[in-house]
Amino acid sequence: MSLTTTALPERPAMLTMEQALERLLAQARPLEEEESLPLSQGLGRVLSRPVHSTMDVPGWDNSAMDGYAVRAADLAAVGGRLRLSQYIPAGTSGGLLEPGTAARILTGAPVPQGADTVVVQEVCDRDGDWVRFPPEVTAGANIRRAGEDFQAGCQILPEGIRLGAAHLGLAAAAGVAELRVWRRLRVAVLTSGDELVLPGQPLGPGQIYDSNRFTLTGLLANLGCEILDLGMMEDRLEATVETLAEAAERADLVVASGGVSVGDEDHIRPAVERLGTLDLWKVAIRPGKPLVFGHLGPRATPFLGTPGNPVSVFVTFCLFARPFIQRLQGISGDLAPRAFDLPAAFASPRPAKRREFVRARLECAADGRLVVQAHPSRSSGVLSSVVWADGLAVIPEGQSVTPGDLIAFLPMSELGA
Repeated sequence: MSLTTTALPERPAMLTMEQALERLLAQARPLEEEESLPLSQGLGRVLSRPVHSTMDVPGWDNSAMDGYAVRAADLAAVGGRLRLSQYIPAGTSGGLLEPGTAARILTGAPVPQGADTVVVQEVCDRDGDWVRFPPEVTAGANIRRAGEDFQAGCQILPEGIRLGAAHLGLAAAAGVAELRVWRRLRVAVLTSGDELVLPGQPLGPGQIYDSNRFTLTGLLANLGCEILDLGMMEDRLEATVETLAEAAERADLVVASGGVSVGDEDHIRPAVERLGTLDLWKVAIRPGKPLVFGHLGPRATPFLGTPGNPVSVFVTFCLFARPFIQRLQGISGDLAPRAFDLPAAFASPRPAKRREFVRARLECAADGRLVVQAHPSRSSGVLSSVVWADGLAVIPEGQSVTPGDLIAFLPMSELGA
């Protein structure tokens, strides 16, 4: 009697974080559709073309302070006392400065022809139409020169940046009224689990409120995405396939939480394989080992599936979904969050096999140094720890931590949270 064996399907190897990110970003295809927007609507959008100045800024030599415009040589010639011959507030322009006189000038006003210095009012004594100046005056002081900030025709904003308030202010200063930007990335959001109920509805036996939906939509909103909230998927394979197929037709990217592991009701992975391709499944991090990336349907719509535990949702989105989305949006350059090496104020004595991202926050030690304190819970189900934290402490694979060790700290601001 002979025994036959059936080979189990090969499972994808667990990737390091760097391998997973490299694979994700290599397959990120930026949007190709542009639109024009008035400057007032540009906040949070991604520039598709560089912005050039239409003018020199400042457009003329102007006063950096409230004071008096003079020829420095005149002060030495008359012993530091000059008669006022002009008054120049901002929004006006004075005439040629009469030799041996001074002009009262306010911040931002053009420096009159013939003047080469502005003396601040606080160091001067005024008596009617006469002003006495201090004995030492620096020639050329307190004047902002024409084109000092930037000049006509120069690039002031590169393509591929997300526009913040300062960017809009800079464009406005250059006289730019309209911007060319990539259209918003359309992201479909789904959550998986028959136990999930929307807040405000009564809970039945074994049910919980769906927090992941609001975490995901909030993080996506921070990135300026157009969000399609498609609700919850039933814990059935056919229903999962049908819902993912619909989402893939409507969106540029599909993001889902839950159903990505190997439980009896985890249907994301087989659904993705049925609809398209599975390119990534497991990453050697904690929390968040099961992370699904693939493509769905005839449009090969990219799909990202995070674990269902709420902390895992948050961490995997910040570490993987965020840079992938930024690349899809047309953001160029290095997308890695900046980490800061700071002393640990906690211990983690047992080395882990996977890289660990610990919810942590900065505290002030007795000696005044900033130190990194970890939340007492490492559970991926304790969402309150994310609110408590102001960043993530990174414990590399195979390493332990003792108080005082330098440890990498990722602030929430670097993670888009």
